[in-house]
Amino acid sequence: MDTALADRLLPWYREHRRDLSFRRTRDPYAILVAEVLLQRTRIASGLPYFERFMAAFPTVVDLAAAPEERVLKAWEGLGFYGRARNLHRAAKAVVADHGGRIPGTFARLRELPGIGDYTAGAVASIAFGERVPAVDGNAIRVLARVFRLRGDLTRGDARRGLVGIAADLVPPGEPGTFNQALMELGATVCRPRAPRCPECPLRDLCGAFRDGQPERYPEIPPRPPTPVIRVAFALAQRGGNVLLIRRPEGGLLAGLWALPGGEVGGKRDAGAVLRAALSGLGGGARVDGIAGRVEHTFSHRRWEGVVYRVRISGPLGSREDATWAGPADLERLPLVPFHRRFLERLHGPEEH
Repeated sequence: MDTALADRLLPWYREHRRDLSFRRTRDPYAILVAEVLLQRTRIASGLPYFERFMAAFPTVVDLAAAPEERVLKAWEGLGFYGRARNLHRAAKAVVADHGGRIPGTFARLRELPGIGDYTAGAVASIAFGERVPAVDGNAIRVLARVFRLRGDLTRGDARRGLVGIAADLVPPGEPGTFNQALMELGATVCRPRAPRCPECPLRDLCGAFRDGQPERYPEIPPRPPTPVIRVAFALAQRGGNVLLIRRPEGGLLAGLWALPGGEVGGKRDAGAVLRAALSGLGGGARVDGIAGRVEHTFSHRRWEGVVYRVRISGPLGSREDATWAGPADLERLPLVPFHRRFLERLHGPEEH
């Protein structure tokens, strides 16, 4: 193994690393939570969530025993809610299959529900000192530039080649520190745009720097246009409460509470979507104007549509996934964040 990269990177990291709360612990559970929570999330916005999550669920046993609704509530606003559900499932597996102790090897971590190569590598190396790589987007960028790696480094042969390089570079003595240093360099110096090459401890080893073209790497495959999907939702209010529906398991925003409705597509118009969402509630429903508009972009699609005011007569019936939510419920329940913002913008509940 060529140690030149680690020999330069590790002293730099000790001097320049950010003082982050999840770096002050060797608790494997805390490290697991941090690595899952901070994926696809900026440190500045994700760190308060990490600290609140750990306060709410201080041990893996606490997380495993918590209702999913409470876990989603703690996650509300972070997006990519599948991460929360996977972390919850992994915690249950740790308690059921590993006596409440986080597995100590990459291979056994990888067997946990929803835990991929990156998370398993990060926890195994940082918490347990196993010599395995942890390759996130920041590490990909550093390695792509240093070694002038071409192609789509997220899949196929290019990905396998990248992981092989990363594995060879991990030193046996400080694997976790090295992996964190590589990611830290990508986050703070080897940035996607305007990299701070004069500050980089690897600049003399970096092929992209020598070529004067660091921003050419990594190659980003062109993304298809974001599809725009029409949506329709219902705002039904009664006695200071608002009607909410819990979204079904699986799919977008699964398990969160939301205004009734969803995507308009195929042969279904807005009326059909609302009728389907309100079916089984008892009584009748009548559209009574427009309450506002919906514009929200996810990672893979954009929602545009209308929130209709709807009058509902009669009780809710026996649907367990529907409730008239008052102010205390809105504080307690995990809501679709842009639905929460929509409700907060209303001047006040209507009486019907």
